[in-house]
Amino acid sequence: MFDDFSPWLPFIDPDRIPVAVLALVLVALVGVITGALRANANPFFWAVTDGLFGSIGARLDRKERKAGDLVFRGFFVSIFCLLFAWLIGHAAAKLAADDAFYGITEVLLLALTLTGGTIWYALLKLYFALKSNKKVGKGAYYTIARSTRIDLSGADDFGITRTGMGYAARIFDKGVVAPVFWYLLCGLAGAYIYAALGALAWRFGKDGFTKGFGKTPLALEQLMGFVPHVLAGVLIAFAGLFTPTGGMTRAFKGILSRENRAAYAEGGWPLSAMAHSLDISLGGPVHDLDGSSLKRGWIGPDGATAQLDAGHLRRALYISLMAYLLFIVSLMGAVLWAGL
Repeated sequence: MFDDFSPWLPFIDPDRIPVAVLALVLVALVGVITGALRANANPFFWAVTDGLFGSIGARLDRKERKAGDLVFRGFFVSIFCLLFAWLIGHAAAKLAADDAFYGITEVLLLALTLTGGTIWYALLKLYFALKSNKKVGKGAYYTIARSTRIDLSGADDFGITRTGMGYAARIFDKGVVAPVFWYLLCGLAGAYIYAALGALAWRFGKDGFTKGFGKTPLALEQLMGFVPHVLAGVLIAFAGLFTPTGGMTRAFKGILSRENRAAYAEGGWPLSAMAHSLDISLGGPVHDLDGSSLKRGWIGPDGATAQLDAGHLRRALYISLMAYLLFIVSLMGAVLWAGL
């Protein structure tokens, strides 16, 4: 099967593409119906990784320690986490091979490294709260705060909206495109290893403002995540073509510009593509749930507004949905190209 496909994508197993498409559809539908599990819209395996290594890492990540000591501690935790992820991924691959159940087992196991509908559910909840013309209550932004690890308790509605919109762009990269990319290359083991790195970078990376503990997971995640990161940014830029008042051309200008573009650890291409496509300003300084100050830059066209309301959030939902659909369509197109 797919013999004529190998000259074009020699490093990808095309038999995995239908599995990836089904897993993406599954997490989209289930997430929209159920919402986030325990108010966390990130992939399920991120929650597992954080549950096992988050508290240990938090005890080791002491601000009073020297940077070199923190880097070593972060490296030590990262190695153990990667070993754990490799073992889980290997076991998942063996289970999928031994008990395939018409391929459903592999779809379900891959879905644990992905997210989708839970993001839209959280953004819709915030959207309806903003539309009510009342002060956004904790229930409307709690999932976004937990999922981004940003302290929103003192933020105004504009800040909460910016955080939710930025999260939609960034998690499309880390929780959708990247794990699928590594699954296509290396199977379930690749997806689980990347998901573990994504979880560590999310938990300890502090958007690049870590004192030292998060440097190793950030560096390793960027090493594995750079190619899918670029792909995610391109997909969001193309999605601007199908979004009301969105702009594809200005999105590409934004991600290729040296100015007003986010650093990789702060959202990079996907965040920049969304900000420029929608002609808004995203990012900005925040505090995380650990109390650390993250002095992130403002991303977007010169003079663009950062006072984002329900209308801006609706367009972010559109562009997020369209990017997700474009990714699925591109995978299905690859299957047709292969001559299935």
